[in-house]
Amino acid sequence: MDVVNLIERALTIRSYYHKVIAGNIANADTPNYKEKDINFFNEIQKKTLGQKDIEVKENAGDEGGNSMDGNTVNFENQMIKMTENSMMYNSLIQLVTKKFSMMRYMINEGRR
Repeated sequence: MDVVNLIERALTIRSYYHKVIAGNIANADTPNYKEKDINFFNEIQKKTLGQKDIEVKENAGDEGGNSMDGNTVNFENQMIKMTENSMMYNSLIQLVTKKFSMMRYMINEGRR
């Protein structure tokens, strides 16, 4: 069940990341709003070690995404991140579905 637990942790982080990105998109026109982001790989390691909090970092605009009003959200980048995150989330769902399908097959074949 270690793989299933790892997938569960990854799904939790992907779900949370979706909320972070949605918040960035919702505030794309808010003056002085700073883009928020998480590092998926750091978070999955922290979850593996038992830490429950997900660290959200603020982009201060050092990467050149600053606009005149101080907002650091790049709408196109956020849409790319959301699409990538959705694809990874769906891949994890397919993986866990396949894992349970294999377990069901093994249980049913044991009856014969």
